[in-house]
Amino acid sequence: MSLVNTKAKNYRLWTIDYRLKNMAYDKFNILRSTAVPLPIENIDTDQIIPARFLKATERVGFGDNLFRDWRYNADNTPKQDFVLNNPTYKGKILVGGKNFGSGSSREHAAWAIYDYGFRCVVSSFFADIFRNNCLNIGVLPVQVSAEFAEKIFAAIHTDPNTELEINLPEQTITLLSTGEKETFDISPYKKDNMINGFDDIDYLQSIKPEIEEFALHLPI
Repeated sequence: MSLVNTKAKNYRLWTIDYRLKNMAYDKFNILRSTAVPLPIENIDTDQIIPARFLKATERVGFGDNLFRDWRYNADNTPKQDFVLNNPTYKGKILVGGKNFGSGSSREHAAWAIYDYGFRCVVSSFFADIFRNNCLNIGVLPVQVSAEFAEKIFAAIHTDPNTELEINLPEQTITLLSTGEKETFDISPYKKDNMINGFDDIDYLQSIKPEIEEFALHLPI
């Protein structure tokens, strides 16, 4: 077997093994949903998912322990004053305070948010590593101005049924009750991946013919 064919075979086996151990995520296009408000600044990844829950290696089950120490008492009873335990607020969008996702680089924080059911986090500022971890697994981080974030919080607290529209193709977020909107930034590569429901390996799989054609012309 030639070196090129060996490389191609190893690539196929590795991607198949990757797919068996991981899960794809849903495509993201336009999301309309109510939102859960969490107006706390400097929410770090240790609060999003405490370190004692990082033993698993697959992206499942972390939603049960999202914000564990804020969400539950020591005896595992729910804390009634925490927003995730308040049935008034629900939806696929989490609206957080400034500097969301600071602290350690653990990708499990993004896993926990996705596994709980959130597809989008809105904040006036994100920690860079957390932002990238979200984009890698299907959670869209939407950064807005501090002024727009305050309008969102005020609208949700006035009416918990307030909906937001996140339009990824247009890169806009709209407060549907008033029609006010802002644009947000996202890299073209990550935008395309989210629209297609791709992670980095899915993207490589999508251009597999080009990769194999390139490999055939590599010097042996």
